[in-house]
Amino acid sequence: MKITIGSIQQMQQLGMKIGEKLKMGDVVVLTGELGSGKTLLTQGIATALGHKDITSPTFVISRVHKGTPNLVHIDAYRLLDFELNAFTDLDLERYLESSVFVIEWGAKFVSSLTDEYLEIKIELGDLENQRIIEIAPVGKRWIEFKV
Repeated sequence: MKITIGSIQQMQQLGMKIGEKLKMGDVVVLTGELGSGKTLLTQGIATALGHKDITSPTFVISRVHKGTPNLVHIDAYRLLDFELNAFTDLDLERYLESSVFVIEWGAKFVSSLTDEYLEIKIELGDLENQRIIEIAPVGKRWIEFKV
């Protein structure tokens, strides 16, 4: 499914719609250029899950926002040049049952957590703030997912 949006507010609203459908154990993988809106989308997801003050974990790689569910926000960009064990060494699977995961730049690593996830690709559009969002469900959990 493809969606075109034209503003920061629409990106956050899309994140909220996605977040409303998430439950503990769910994993969302975000892919897109730097500055494409991955963290904005995550902020919307976080709002729907009851979390605030979400910033990119670029330098710390991951943040666990405690709640019900927890939100585990990962920016795997700095791990892309490393092998899979650089990701698995973070020991994040211990949070899987009680958390929703959002993994920016996570396509290379998601298989170490689950084989069922929601993949979201964000591309820059031709107009300022325009983004083309492609949502691809992977696995049985996501077969009937719609925004």
